[in-house]
Amino acid sequence: MRVAETFTSIQGEGGLIGTPSFFIRTTGCNLRCEWCDTPYTSWRPEGVWRTIADLIAEVPGGVRHAVVTGGEPLLWAPLPALAAALRARGLHVTIETAGTIHQSLACDLMSVSPKLANSDPGPAHATALRDDHRARRSERHALRRLLAEYRCQLKFVIGAPSDLEEVEALLVELGVAAREDVFLMPLGTRRDELAERGRWLTELCMQRGYRFTPRLHIDLWGDTRGR
Repeated sequence: MRVAETFTSIQGEGGLIGTPSFFIRTTGCNLRCEWCDTPYTSWRPEGVWRTIADLIAEVPGGVRHAVVTGGEPLLWAPLPALAAALRARGLHVTIETAGTIHQSLACDLMSVSPKLANSDPGPAHATALRDDHRARRSERHALRRLLAEYRCQLKFVIGAPSDLEEVEALLVELGVAAREDVFLMPLGTRRDELAERGRWLTELCMQRGYRFTPRLHIDLWGDTRGR
């Protein structure tokens, strides 16, 4: 599979925040989010071809969690074999996905981040690209299967208070009533914008029962690749 980077850091988002983890970032994505923070996996994909054996050999001895992220890792047919090999090493495996593609595999957590309208490419981009992104992010069949078949957390990127209306409409559509595994995360890659959005977003979480997640890796190291 083609991999943009591997690195060891702490999980910066969601329910396992702060957990030391080995990250495998695949390249390639079926979406084109306007605010994508890893354009080297989507808009301008880069990476090298890696074997599963090479990736497993790179796992540090003291780490017990592995995160396969992207890009969109579910695009890759070898992903089930990679997840199985990581688990065979005794690792807890998280797959991070936008929820537009389904694969059958063994993992411990499917971290699903459905994309909202705030992700749509702006008017500077071709109409066909914008329409394709909207259609792909709005696909629900794969998302429903992931929620039904895996231990999931849902993570939404929030840029404005009005985004919450879209989140709640989607949760109703999906039949998700419990909010303990629904995380709201501020949009941004700078500490100042994350702090500003985080202040009002935490208030919304407290009012409506969602879980707030910061972007801890950015708080600690800034928008630094490999952290």
